[in-house]
Amino acid sequence: MPKKIEWTAAQDMQIKRMRAEGATWDAIAASLGVTRWTAIERGRRIGARQPPADFVPPPDSLLREPLPAGDPRSWDALTRGTVLEGTPYPLPVFTR
Repeated sequence: MPKKIEWTAAQDMQIKRMRAEGATWDAIAASLGVTRWTAIERGRRIGARQPPADFVPPPDSLLREPLPAGDPRSWDALTRGTVLEGTPYPLPVFTR
């Protein structure tokens, strides 16, 4: 018989956040290290739903200062879905 999963509040929040961002159940399951059906069942029990089809997230403020090179928000957006996903920003090496 399979071992019962003890779900944490952090895992539940991750499921809700990823689902609200439009992540697939496959992606959610992979990030949690569980099967797709386990993630779906847990999401159903905690009420994790996708946003409505006509939902458009608010744009960033045009008055916001530019993000510095290597900022986690921009680096994650650039590397998501690539082989670099999850790697830290490479700091430049200056040689003389």
